[in-house]
Amino acid sequence: MKTEAYMLEYAAWFNLLTENQQAQVIKSVSTSQYDAGALIERKGELAQAWIGVASGLIKVSVGTADGKMASLTGVPAGGWIGEGSLLKKEIRKYDVVALRDSTIIRMPEKTFNWLLDTSIAFNRYLIHQLNERVAQFIGKAEYDRLLAPDARVARCLAELFNPLLYPGKGMRLDITQEEIGYLARISRQRTNQALRVLEQAELLRIEYGAVKVLDLEGLKTYGG
Repeated sequence: MKTEAYMLEYAAWFNLLTENQQAQVIKSVSTSQYDAGALIERKGELAQAWIGVASGLIKVSVGTADGKMASLTGVPAGGWIGEGSLLKKEIRKYDVVALRDSTIIRMPEKTFNWLLDTSIAFNRYLIHQLNERVAQFIGKAEYDRLLAPDARVARCLAELFNPLLYPGKGMRLDITQEEIGYLARISRQRTNQALRVLEQAELLRIEYGAVKVLDLEGLKTYGG
């Protein structure tokens, strides 16, 4: 998919820009392809771009020196991450890894800051996104500690269908049970059990290599 077509279809903030601003964005962004398992951005490096997912699925994770890993969130096609690091002009505090073959769009820091200086609409969009992101991580910290695996899978899937963070997704997401397990931090077998429970509760339908959500609000509140 061409960059401009992707922006028009998935990047809600792009449609808020003037024609001149859109043209400048298209001119400045770059696109890269990553295989499943590839490191897209490394923890500890200076953030130099805003990261968009044109296709595929990525995860944001942190790790320790002894190899322990924790997934913070997943980001499907249509999502943009890393605005906080750019705004604070700091090094990234997390790794960004491709869970499947993915196409990544990078908006240079210079263009990002130019939009902040020239577009009130872009600023408002970022405020809403940052607020939603904070709420997401507070909720994740809560359910990781308090909820059983079935509910953790439900909330994990609900995150991936957030209409503000990941616009244009519809109610079907191409995602495997193994990928859901990575994000929910449970085994593939336990993920399969949880999905069956949620399907029986008529909250979702399991499809080949995908999940279709039938009741998003039900997923958000499942188990607590």
